[in-house]
Amino acid sequence: MNRRHFLQTAAATALLPEITHAEPPAMRIIDTHTHFYDPTRPGGVPWPKEGTPLYRTVLPADWLAVASPHGVKETVIVEASPLVEDNQWILDLAAKEKCIIGFVGHLDPGADFAANLKRFAANPIFRGIRWSGAFLQDATKNDVVLTGAKLLAEYGLELDLNGNATYLPHAAKLAADVPDLRIVINHLGASGDPQTLKPGWKDNIRAVAKQPNVFMKVSALVEQVKAEPGQAPRETAYYLPILDHLWETFGPDRLIYGSNWPVSDKGAPYEVVFKIVDGYFRSKGTDACEKFFWKNSLAAYGRTGAARGSRE
Repeated sequence: MNRRHFLQTAAATALLPEITHAEPPAMRIIDTHTHFYDPTRPGGVPWPKEGTPLYRTVLPADWLAVASPHGVKETVIVEASPLVEDNQWILDLAAKEKCIIGFVGHLDPGADFAANLKRFAANPIFRGIRWSGAFLQDATKNDVVLTGAKLLAEYGLELDLNGNATYLPHAAKLAADVPDLRIVINHLGASGDPQTLKPGWKDNIRAVAKQPNVFMKVSALVEQVKAEPGQAPRETAYYLPILDHLWETFGPDRLIYGSNWPVSDKGAPYEVVFKIVDGYFRSKGTDACEKFFWKNSLAAYGRTGAARGSRE
């Protein structure tokens, strides 16, 4: 960070409350973006790739070890594997792990989509699916995307979207075309480093935020920073260019907490990921914390799956 950025960060930090609270920022905290997998099971896993730091067994107990000290004991899993049966593997895991209160599956639009969706939607833990934003930009997929989106809405399920910021205007159009579909943008809409935001990101965020059925997942803050692995800045103030813009466009009712663990370890440990947003939303007040850390996620993912939590 250069001297100018250092001074800006220091000034902004002075405006944020010092986090000395022993209590969690909200009465309930739901981490809406975790990945669990086991490379040792038969057939292995298509992601992460062998030889990478993420290629290891990652299960709920591993997540709870880093998350529960901060009062985070419930999660929504997001599936990264394209294999249909990996959806069932997560649902089987959820049957044994009470901390899993929701699951966003992976089903590409097209062949067998309707049959697979019907199969998995029968399980109340299954709350929706995630698509690549590239699907929305592919003109050859327009029909299957729209048909699939309408089917999700009919089931009362949601759609997570992930990709670079160029798909966001297409997400805005889909949200307008299917107003009953709840859409959750992953990973800040691919903002990039907060000090060098991706070109067009702010305008694309404004466009998608105009649709009332679109939510924003505040995840992947540290992974997008230009820093050495695991060494992303720890100060909330460094991330204000992103956080302030999302607050101004989405407001207090459509921002939700997600860690992206264990992928987030590439940027910083879970403790840092949590404390960055903890600092920001505490500065917005108790009501904003309750909404960000759990209430908005129930609105986005639906109360059926979330009702399984320890406070039912």
